[in-house]
Amino acid sequence: MNATATTMIPELGKFVAILGLALTTILCGIGSSVGLKASASAAAGVMSEDASMFSKVMILVLLPATQGLYGFVIAIIGAGNVVDGMTLAQGWEVFACCLPMMIAGMTSAIFQGKTSATTIMAAGKKPEIAGKAMLFPAMIEFYALLGLVVSIILLG
Repeated sequence: MNATATTMIPELGKFVAILGLALTTILCGIGSSVGLKASASAAAGVMSEDASMFSKVMILVLLPATQGLYGFVIAIIGAGNVVDGMTLAQGWEVFACCLPMMIAGMTSAIFQGKTSATTIMAAGKKPEIAGKAMLFPAMIEFYALLGLVVSIILLG
C-alpha cells in the first residue's frame, strides 16, 4: 500500500499554512523581545543618570517592538487564506508568503534593538543629538516594512 503524505494526513496543507503563520508571529516576537532587551537595558542605564531622558529614549526603546506587531498582522491577514481541504502545495504557498516577514522581522528587530541601544547611550552622553541619532535605528525599520509589504502582497 503506497499512500502519499497528503492522503495519509488530509489536513497537512492546512497544517503547513498555519505553521507558517505561527512561525511568523513567534519569530518576529522573539526578534522584538531580543531587540527590546537591548534597547530597554541601555535606556535604564541612561535614565539612572538622568531621569529627564525618558521622553528622548522611549521611542528608541519601542522601535524593535514594531516587528512583533508586523508578524501578528501577517498572521491575521494570512489566516484568511487557510481553509479546510487545502492541498499541501497551497499550504506551502501560504508558508512561503510568510517568509519575507518571518525573516526580515526577526533579524531587523534584533539589529534595530542593538542600534537603538547604541543610539540611547550616545544620547545619554549628548542629549542634543537624540533627535538626529534616531534616524539610525529608524533606517533598519525600512527593511521590516519591506518584509511586511511583500508578505501582504503575496498573501493578497
